[in-house]
Amino acid sequence: MIHFTAFHGTSNLQSSVNSDAALGTTTLAVIYGSLILSNIFLPSYVIRWLGCKWTMAVSFIAYMPFIAAQFYPHFYTLIPAALGVGFGGGPLWCAKCTFLTIVAEAMSNILDDTSKQVLVVRFFGLFFVFYQMAQVWGNLISSLVLSFDTNDSASDFLQNATINVDEETMKKVGEICGARFCPGVGANENPNLIPPPPEKIQMLSGIFLGCMLLAVLLIVFLVDSQKRYGVRRGRDEGAASGCKLLASTVRLLSEKYQLLLLPITMFIGAEEAFVAVDFTASFVACGWGISRIGYVMICFGVANAIAAGLAGALAKLLGRIPITIAVFVLHASLLVWMHEWIAVANDYMTYCIMAALWGIADGVWLVNVNALSGILFPGKEIAAFSNFKLWEAVGSVLGYVVSPMLCTYLKLRCLLGLMTVGVIGYCTIEYIEKKEKGNINRDHTLAVFDQEPAVQQITTF
Repeated sequence: MIHFTAFHGTSNLQSSVNSDAALGTTTLAVIYGSLILSNIFLPSYVIRWLGCKWTMAVSFIAYMPFIAAQFYPHFYTLIPAALGVGFGGGPLWCAKCTFLTIVAEAMSNILDDTSKQVLVVRFFGLFFVFYQMAQVWGNLISSLVLSFDTNDSASDFLQNATINVDEETMKKVGEICGARFCPGVGANENPNLIPPPPEKIQMLSGIFLGCMLLAVLLIVFLVDSQKRYGVRRGRDEGAASGCKLLASTVRLLSEKYQLLLLPITMFIGAEEAFVAVDFTASFVACGWGISRIGYVMICFGVANAIAAGLAGALAKLLGRIPITIAVFVLHASLLVWMHEWIAVANDYMTYCIMAALWGIADGVWLVNVNALSGILFPGKEIAAFSNFKLWEAVGSVLGYVVSPMLCTYLKLRCLLGLMTVGVIGYCTIEYIEKKEKGNINRDHTLAVFDQEPAVQQITTF
């Protein structure tokens, strides 16, 4: 949580703070583009060499130059730093997912009344609670730093939560913000898009750099090695090299379940890219101001954490399919609302509601699809989670690449279409699983009936 507090707080500001020549958006695209290569070639090799614990520690260090580059943001500083994040991200996420699955398996052996599948969902839900709480703390820190003026009193600071805008700006917000926002709109058209002074960005970066250093120390001194649980899956499974992981990733793509998961996995990446780049710039920064992005994203983080925490319990109570259909209806309704809504300056309540609803949907998607990846491919977790991050990154890269090219209303339509295809694939997996389990139960019942006449004959004899 401490590590991603810094990363989320920084990445959510990229498209608005580093908007010249689309530097911020390009940086995020490079992060997720390199994450694709990282997921193919690095996770199995790095985890086999270092183990899950040290893989996470080293990967955390790989993120730190990205924060340091914010002190001097240019293409030749941010792009190499973005490559470090991408190449560190693949091993980090695979190590995290593998570690959670291993711990869940070990605990299921102790708790005889709780299955591994239930514990995997619970553990992923708990992880994403902390992961999304990082959104809250990261955005709270960024908003406090960027909106606070040392010359203001505390009462002045609270009053400045609402920016006074003239009638002309109010009209411009309705014309160029929200779904109507298009690439090229800047501070000349809307004063809300004036970036914060460099001193505040540097102060914020210093705080976030300290957070990342603390996270590395906590991993090194407080996290157990996977050897404690009697499992060395990262060292024994499949790929002894990046090429073998690539082969195992491709082989997994030949399985019907993996193919059916691709659209919803890509959608998760695309919708996260939309929130990080387009929602923050098109809706919040354009309508309320860059320094207020963090306040709105706090609503996203809180809702996301709550949804992630409840997703596992609700899936156990109601089943995964009803939860998936419900979140699909919620997210589709939100996309339509955002498409039709006319932006209003300083309408922070609407921005927060949109962010919260998006956070609820995103939290459920992340937990359900991550958990399903671990459940469907037992013993192949590294390849499965590598595939998840690979195709999630593909979706993110597509989102970042088209961001400087398309108006926001077109992106909303694309997200709705991709989500629809993804949910169809997800529900198809659940249907096949339910049908196959039904066939197994029926075959078992028939086998019992077939044995009864023989038992009766033996008894009669």
